[in-house]
Amino acid sequence: MTDDPLVIFTPSGKRGRFAPGTPVLTAARQLGVDLDSVCGGRGICSKCQITPGYGEFPKHGVTVSEGALSEWNEVEARYDRIRGLKEGRRLGCQAKVCGDVVIDVPPESQVHRQVIRKSATVRDITMDPATHAYYVEVVEPDMHEPSGDFQRLCDALRDQWQIEGLEADASLLGKLQPVLRKGEWKVTVAIHRDHRNKPRVIDIWPGFWEGRLYGLAIDLGSTTIAAHLCDLRNGNVLASSGLMNPQIRFGEDLMSRVSYAMMNPGGDREMTNAVRTAINGLAQAIATEAHVDPGQIVETVFVCNPVMHHLLLGIDPVELGQAPFALATSESLSLAARDLDLTAIHRNARVYVLPCIAGHVGADCAAVALSEEPNKSEDMVLIVDVGTNAEILLGNKDRVLACSSPTGPAFEGAQISAGQRAAPGAIERVEIDPATKEPRFRVIGCDLWSTDEGFAEATAQTGITGICGSGIIEVVAEMRMAGILDAGGLIGSAEQVGTARCVATGRTNAYVLHDGTAAGGPLITVTQGDIRAIQLAKSALYAGARLLMDELNIDNVDRVVLAGAFGAHISPKHAMVLGMIPDCPLDKVTSAGNAAGTGARIALSNIASRAAIEEEVGRIYKVETAIEPRFQEHFVAANAIPHATAPFPELAAIMTLPDVSFNTAGSGAEGGRRRRKG
Repeated sequence: MTDDPLVIFTPSGKRGRFAPGTPVLTAARQLGVDLDSVCGGRGICSKCQITPGYGEFPKHGVTVSEGALSEWNEVEARYDRIRGLKEGRRLGCQAKVCGDVVIDVPPESQVHRQVIRKSATVRDITMDPATHAYYVEVVEPDMHEPSGDFQRLCDALRDQWQIEGLEADASLLGKLQPVLRKGEWKVTVAIHRDHRNKPRVIDIWPGFWEGRLYGLAIDLGSTTIAAHLCDLRNGNVLASSGLMNPQIRFGEDLMSRVSYAMMNPGGDREMTNAVRTAINGLAQAIATEAHVDPGQIVETVFVCNPVMHHLLLGIDPVELGQAPFALATSESLSLAARDLDLTAIHRNARVYVLPCIAGHVGADCAAVALSEEPNKSEDMVLIVDVGTNAEILLGNKDRVLACSSPTGPAFEGAQISAGQRAAPGAIERVEIDPATKEPRFRVIGCDLWSTDEGFAEATAQTGITGICGSGIIEVVAEMRMAGILDAGGLIGSAEQVGTARCVATGRTNAYVLHDGTAAGGPLITVTQGDIRAIQLAKSALYAGARLLMDELNIDNVDRVVLAGAFGAHISPKHAMVLGMIPDCPLDKVTSAGNAAGTGARIALSNIASRAAIEEEVGRIYKVETAIEPRFQEHFVAANAIPHATAPFPELAAIMTLPDVSFNTAGSGAEGGRRRRKG
């Protein structure tokens, strides 16, 4: 019944209509949403906690009223009294659907936890952090030469360490006198010196303090937040962790979040509070994992895109949603952690936010430039940080260009019928036999292929739950290589392709990748809608790169670097077949892993790098894809797989793609015969 309320779950993006009165947990189970419950819906275990979102959600086409869920009941009230529920949380087994609603499933309520694939890349970094510990011996007070204890501490630091112009917060002054006397005028002082050489006391300990100082390098992305906990003495990464950005419930892409802020008064503050709370939780969790006192985390470096930048800082991002896409500030920022409500780390910790390059090209792109140094490259390098919003750099030692391209969340499993985030049980690798059209695949959490002996037993715990981003890319490319998909992106029928795995779905066809229905599992197919979503995403990526190439008047690049969470997981061959990137020798397509996170670690560990990247950002030429008319031309041509007009000679040298066409009816919706040659 189409009048039934629409229920949309994030971050999975799964949706369906349910009769009023349906428990949220029931809706989640029927849609295959990853929502935990071990008590059978009695409101005892609290595993099924959810967070409803209210207001305008343009991305989803719904407006959620305050009465979208049933009122708080006695079971929830009892649980809240005894154990406590976070503000805004409901129990999915108790809350019932009353109207259209957007429901976020937080990480702790998911059975199969998200795998945040932004691990730290091994990197040699010259250590010179902004925060150091200094041991000093302070002159005792003398009635004949009256001066304050802080002034004599400053004198000692000037004489013994050549540090001048020291500042301290009032809270430090209150601690100073008892510490000096306990240490018998010998103390260890932690001092933060920003790259403009302004020193500030962070903490003070009596005597010689043998503890360690730590810092966090945080890559705040649209979809995920990844953090690396680093030892500021040697740069070692003690732990890397991450979580889903809770702002997803307000919109999967950046413009959806800007729209949410525009249409809902106070919406920007909601999103700011959500992300700051998440960062505090992440800091606490990563410190616990590394067996580190979070009070010893004295510095945090952030890299993020412009919308995330503004929402982190508590700035309404509305101006970034319309030309000329003006940033409130594009310069780097050095500020107190408490200004961002970061309470899980040292109370006097400092924060450094890298500069943004332009209104749609953020500090994350600056961090990639710091990590990969295209400005020092002898050859022409294209660096693509693949995510919900792709950041692209092109250049060499003579000139570097940058742009941002709105790829959307399809590469991360969203807007895909069987798509999901990277979690155990998600299909991440795919191969299709071009002769039989039979697939085999691997899932996260298991090293075996689906055709290997023991695969069923090895995946019994996680199951086969859906397809994540790297799996989506590979399956679409494999379908093209096997002749299941034509250059225009149409899936052939069973008769045209010669396999029963192609099934009719209305006027289009779908390819069955895995049928687990016999054992109560999911039917995982690649639909025509999925292909279109991937075409739109990859076309935006290619068009952005091509636009930068136009600016330099070149048709080829010497090498391609794939960065971001995807970088380490995308097969260069499949990316090329799909047409995500311009043609290039496959051995010249490499992965940089989480380059933005690496850039954040460099800025955390080496203070000179901050001044260096600020200077380089001023030299990078910015291309605005949103107002560049050629972007649309490139986008349309890039819809074909791999491309409508570009010849891709390097790809052609290693493989011949099937010359098939399933469009004989004009629109391609009804399919057609294999195209005749000659």
